[in-house]
Amino acid sequence: MHGRRPTMTSRHGMVAAAHPLAAQAGARVLAQGGNAFDAAAATAAALNVVEPFMSGLAGMGFATLWVAAEQRVRVLDFVPPIPASFPTERFSKRSDLERGPLAVASPGNLAGWCELVKAYGRKSLAEVFAPAIALARDGFALAEFGAAEFEENDPLLKNRPAFYPAWAQNYQPDGALHLGSLLVQSDLAQTLSEIAAEGPEHFYRGALGEKVVTHLQALGGSMTMADLAAVKTVWREPLAASFRGLTVHVPPPPCEGFQFLLTLRLLDGLDLAALPKDGADHLDLVYRAIRLAAGERIAHNNPSPEKLAEILSDASVERLRKRLTDGKPVTGPTEQWTPQESEDPAHTTSFSIADSEGNLICITQSLGSPFGSGVVVPGTGLCLNNFLYWADVQPGSPNRSKPGDELAMCMSPSLSTRDGKPVLALGTPGSYGIMQTQAQAMVQHLVFGLPLQEAIEAPRARLWDGRLVEIENRIAPETIAELVRRGHDARAFDVGWTMRCGGMQAVAVDPATGVFTGAADPRRDGYVATP
Repeated sequence: MHGRRPTMTSRHGMVAAAHPLAAQAGARVLAQGGNAFDAAAATAAALNVVEPFMSGLAGMGFATLWVAAEQRVRVLDFVPPIPASFPTERFSKRSDLERGPLAVASPGNLAGWCELVKAYGRKSLAEVFAPAIALARDGFALAEFGAAEFEENDPLLKNRPAFYPAWAQNYQPDGALHLGSLLVQSDLAQTLSEIAAEGPEHFYRGALGEKVVTHLQALGGSMTMADLAAVKTVWREPLAASFRGLTVHVPPPPCEGFQFLLTLRLLDGLDLAALPKDGADHLDLVYRAIRLAAGERIAHNNPSPEKLAEILSDASVERLRKRLTDGKPVTGPTEQWTPQESEDPAHTTSFSIADSEGNLICITQSLGSPFGSGVVVPGTGLCLNNFLYWADVQPGSPNRSKPGDELAMCMSPSLSTRDGKPVLALGTPGSYGIMQTQAQAMVQHLVFGLPLQEAIEAPRARLWDGRLVEIENRIAPETIAELVRRGHDARAFDVGWTMRCGGMQAVAVDPATGVFTGAADPRRDGYVATP
């Protein structure tokens, strides 16, 4: 045995998600006659239950999808604008919004799930939410990753006495949770059942929304029912770039996935395949390309269509590629306009699904930080996001946010085609690291020819502001030393696998045979399920 996960294949559909029970929920809906879009809503709702620290219906996200009936790629944006009630002037630094009621942005995930089912699914909300309702009602035993999240975040949230009691009562009424603990979420089961019966309006304009707003305002928050009622999903045309024979599609701005595409474009003009895989030459070029692309994203955040075309133009790529290959150290930010005070705490999830009808979808969604704002609305089971922490409130920043602005979002669910046919759905969590680690995996898969599962398992790195790059310690020490000599502040993580380098899930399609190949990241509780 080689110590790696086996390659998973199927001809009848496939779900790759960050938790086995969520992947199984999506596969169950496929087996019951649902399509990839029904299964996506089922998987997303189940993830709300089994990894409540990562995502939920009170978060937000994007979907990139291939609609077989229309033979095209579409993007569904369920990242609402900054709420009209948001008091931007009250904040001067990002850390002011790390937790609490004022950090809560208008939730878009539920609207996104419901729109997918309405537009392209064939099942009812009751049918697609049934697996999640059962999981929440009956409970499930925490696996290693989930137990670690509760153990790590419980002491952090205890420092927030205004809202910790409601959080603790919801998740651990009988005391702290550990490996094997049974997590029952009866209130969440009831909430999902009500939404299944009454539809998303129960949240955005109804009694459930009133509970959320009343609780937030009691804690000092500013959200209003008008903010919830203003939430709507937006269908967008994808942004695309070529890389090694594929056309890679991601959501357009305000999604920040264009950094991922720019990185690929910079690398596409180099003969990386001639270099030793995971050697200093290979990694130096990839890290430099990532940092250059991040700099362009930060300097021109949420660009107009005209500016975006200029950023991705041949002339711009050629200019940046000269800098990429000049051998001089590259210094610059990777997160926001000004250096960050601490490591980004983002917790996100991504999953990919294919069905036997030819549909393919990748969704990346989040609550923001672990357990989002930390605010749980009593009696609902809902943990609310803290996405206003990703708004730019820094005085002097050219990207400073204000109410009603589109919220620039560091996600990049990707769907790739070859000769007009879908061949790969791939996404990962990781905040500003998302656009970094997806590029690293694509190089492993498409340049060095690693099978999809091996490409996801290959060592990765997370770049930070300045020249800092942290690398999983499976990379040879002498290689890291050479990267330091070349100007990177390169350091090895003390582990060989870390969630700081993402938690990627992917499904590939062979158009010739119709065979699906799934891959799940061992950095999380990733799992591939088939109907």
